[in-house]
Amino acid sequence: MRENEQVSDSLSAPAFRSGFACLAGRPNVGKSTLTNALVGAKVAITSDRPQTTRRVIRGIVHRPDAQLILVDTPGLHKPRTLLGERLDSLVRSTLTEVDVIGFCIPAADPVGPGDRFFARELENVKKTPVVVVVTKCDHVPPERVAEQLVAVSELGDWADVVPVSAVTGFQLDVLADVLVSHLPPGVPLYPDGELTDEPEQSMVAELIREAALDGVRDELPHSIAVVVEEMGPRPGRSDLTDVHAELFVERQTQKAIVIGAGGARLKEVGTRARHQIEALLGTRVYLDLHVKIAKDWQRDPRQLRKLGF
Repeated sequence: MRENEQVSDSLSAPAFRSGFACLAGRPNVGKSTLTNALVGAKVAITSDRPQTTRRVIRGIVHRPDAQLILVDTPGLHKPRTLLGERLDSLVRSTLTEVDVIGFCIPAADPVGPGDRFFARELENVKKTPVVVVVTKCDHVPPERVAEQLVAVSELGDWADVVPVSAVTGFQLDVLADVLVSHLPPGVPLYPDGELTDEPEQSMVAELIREAALDGVRDELPHSIAVVVEEMGPRPGRSDLTDVHAELFVERQTQKAIVIGAGGARLKEVGTRARHQIEALLGTRVYLDLHVKIAKDWQRDPRQLRKLGF
């Protein structure tokens, strides 16, 4: 190949792109499920309970042409506690730090006050492109998806609108292409094969909380926090990891619910969480769980700091 042809080919080759895309919206719109589906692995816990996500979780999508770092955020809402205020502050600061925003709205839900509230919030980040992601399209017929696409288009002036299903995989590749198109040229920001920058101990705590959220009463999910006090290989046993964790609730009645009659429910939580933790760590796990009361911790600055908020 002649030298001028080599130069021409290098100029026409698309530049590698890398950057951050924030998946955001009101609570319970499928942000964490979508993050996991795009990454191809479980990096964020999921639940049908609103406000399951309490921290910024980064999931990394590796492609030949790009590295897309997805930032899963808590749902933006009108807070009733100090914890809620801090989570909202976390969301707002994240929106200003990313290259593109994915505004998630479920296909089945009529556009409501929460969506319009978030759309107004996005007016504060006018320089960042916003892609509306119509999630959970597998829940409704195609005609309902079409109606929702029209409704969300009328909410604002968006860079793109993409309907998807994290469950069936519908248009996930299209969404990834669209998000990548809004990233700047750049080098990979994480090593090849790394799927998240979340510390293992934090992921273990989240898996325990996910197990504890399953089947609890409506008022309880927000009151559960988990701290892994100690985690590591058992001395002399490289195939076994010991995990000692504490579940915090706000009242004695909540503690009784989490433990269950004769400790049956806590045992179920431990079994469910242990399977997930073993899949994460790749070793057998001994999981030791204890339930403690931290009275009104969602409203107490000192206890919020202790619990990592």
